[in-house]
Amino acid sequence: MRLMTFNLRFATPQDGPNEWEYRKELVVQVILAHGPHLLGTQEGTVPQLEYLAAHLPHYLPLIAHRQIDRTCQYPTIFYRGDLFEVGESGEFWLSETPTVHRSLSWDSAFPRMVTYGFFQERKRGLGFYFINTHLDHVSALARLEGARMIREHFFLREKPMILVGDFNEPPDSPVYREFLGEGSPLGDTWRALHPPGVEATSQHQFDGCPRGSRIDWILLSPPFAVKEAFMVTDNLKGRYPSDHFPYAVEVEY
Repeated sequence: MRLMTFNLRFATPQDGPNEWEYRKELVVQVILAHGPHLLGTQEGTVPQLEYLAAHLPHYLPLIAHRQIDRTCQYPTIFYRGDLFEVGESGEFWLSETPTVHRSLSWDSAFPRMVTYGFFQERKRGLGFYFINTHLDHVSALARLEGARMIREHFFLREKPMILVGDFNEPPDSPVYREFLGEGSPLGDTWRALHPPGVEATSQHQFDGCPRGSRIDWILLSPPFAVKEAFMVTDNLKGRYPSDHFPYAVEVEY
């Protein structure tokens, strides 16, 4: 099963030649070239998500539970409708009032959300949660409290899970330890395959030159086993689909 997390970079004219209108076709090409069965996107505005839904054959956006607000940037799950059945799905805001639309707490710069579905591959018995989020880029407290909310919501269910997103912190940070610390069922897909000290960077400035650290993660629990994990550096003559490299993983179970 192939998985991908992809921060799309929201649509803004401030990006000039890298504005969404000039790269949206490349975004679709990169996704289709790697063919994730489950895809978590971040920063997508409603028009961006509508474009992807219209141009990704066989993919469905998991949004039936969503209150659509065209002012929002949403973490969104796309899945192969021909391969999966979806049971429970939902989302909540990472705040002290998680059911209040666009609520934010802990000095978060923006309202932040987690979205999820309970998936089962057709003709296979295992059901699992696929969870997608985008933690705040300014407030360390908001990131940590958001991580705690996600952990408390899903870990007690004792079901297999895959957690993807832009966590806006490097590995070994407080958020990383919250998700992978003592008693956690989750493992880091990157570190499952790469030797200690071999890290990657998931951000750049639309130029492909890595900067910062690995803030885009795919974490998963047993029985999933990682077979391949890599940053997607595809570009078209130096033009990149986003200012984040998508991160792709193949797992078996």
